[in-house]
Amino acid sequence: MINLHHSRRQMLKSSTCGFGYLALADLLCRTSAAEESANPLAPKSPQYPAKAKQVIFLFMHGGPSQIDTFDYKPQLEKDHGKPLPFDKPRVFSAATGNLLRSPWSFKQYGESGTWVSEIFPHVATQVDKLCMINGMHGSNSRHGGALLELHTGSDTFVRPSMGSWITYGLGTENQDLPGFITMCPTLTHGGVNAYSSAFLPAVYQGTPLGNASIPSDQASIPFIKNASDTPRELQRKELDFLRKFNTGHLEETGPDSNLEGRINAFELAFRMQSAAPELQDISNETETTLAMYGIDQNETKNFGRQCLMARRFIERGVRFVQCTHSYKWDQHSNLRADHAKNAREVDQPIAALLQDLEARGLLKETLVLWGGEFGRTPVAQGDDGRDHNPQGYTMWLAGGGIKPGIQYGATDEYGYYAIQDKVHVHDLHATMLHLLGMDHTKLTYRYAGRDFRLTDIYGEVVEGILA
Repeated sequence: MINLHHSRRQMLKSSTCGFGYLALADLLCRTSAAEESANPLAPKSPQYPAKAKQVIFLFMHGGPSQIDTFDYKPQLEKDHGKPLPFDKPRVFSAATGNLLRSPWSFKQYGESGTWVSEIFPHVATQVDKLCMINGMHGSNSRHGGALLELHTGSDTFVRPSMGSWITYGLGTENQDLPGFITMCPTLTHGGVNAYSSAFLPAVYQGTPLGNASIPSDQASIPFIKNASDTPRELQRKELDFLRKFNTGHLEETGPDSNLEGRINAFELAFRMQSAAPELQDISNETETTLAMYGIDQNETKNFGRQCLMARRFIERGVRFVQCTHSYKWDQHSNLRADHAKNAREVDQPIAALLQDLEARGLLKETLVLWGGEFGRTPVAQGDDGRDHNPQGYTMWLAGGGIKPGIQYGATDEYGYYAIQDKVHVHDLHATMLHLLGMDHTKLTYRYAGRDFRLTDIYGEVVEGILA
């Protein structure tokens, strides 16, 4: 029979190890928290073997038309000018009319036979690297809501951006540069919320290079420039002195994400004094490379420089880079002229980026994502325009564990609704995290008594597009 009656001396003797384990667990917890606080952007191991290490997001702000770019619809050609033979969803801005065929011709390219519009002749040469998702769909028909849903997983609340989630989950491989960089980000439709860390620690917020109103050759990483009369050693002492006051304040007040982010920002800025100037100086690139990206041409130089800088950032270990073509793709009118002009500005740079990444052995570990916040309607607005359409549209991916040269999913015969192998934005996020070695259901952060994640309570990995 077990003796349940112990003296105080016997109880303390038998439970000594237990007290020791409790103390050890507390010590390890404090040590882990201290290490993360000291360097929250240190590289972290993925949850399982990853196929991609970093992401480049090519964002076409405004909503490119899928039926004028990568989703060929011969039935739309045949029925041009006729009424849509099924019910339309609620329109966003104004009444829409009858079916409107694409002003541009399509051809099949590559071994995959992928259909591509004539306005993307350079990207067309790269289709065997691409996975076309023609069955994308979202939840919001307004730019602001749809843009935030694409960037953060929520179209109604302020949530951390996908770049913030990824750097939170994986850190970054270059401690002298930010882990998440967004070039020429939009000033509208969510603005800073598209790259904010929201309730995640402030250190995971995206670092903007300029904004949509600034040419990319004038947008650079902000960093503390050392005064000519202040030796680096003295500046180091000044920052150490400031850090002492800030950390002392933290000890008195407890955790403060904003102050901790500021401490880390000062340290990163100090280190960037050496790394950033050289990185942003593209004079060491060959004339052939600059011409390949279109930097020698007025029409392509702005987005071309963004794409070239994305490659340079990725080469140096930055985890997430976004290039934004803003805000140009919203053709409620003047579709023929503006969509063609927009495509000319990005077509050559995008093709160059894909070629360059592959030539340098970077494409296999870099996930490249292209698309806008939604697509456009196959019915006309006025004589030469299309309304917003989140019901069915196209995005494409390349590299980083994606099955190349395939077309996944489909819209109906006119390109209005996704009807086959539909992929919601939540599914896209779940798949992206999967390729980076993270389970989207387990990459969580507790805030206000709840565990949040990028995909909220939704999302399925799209197995059909994985290599």
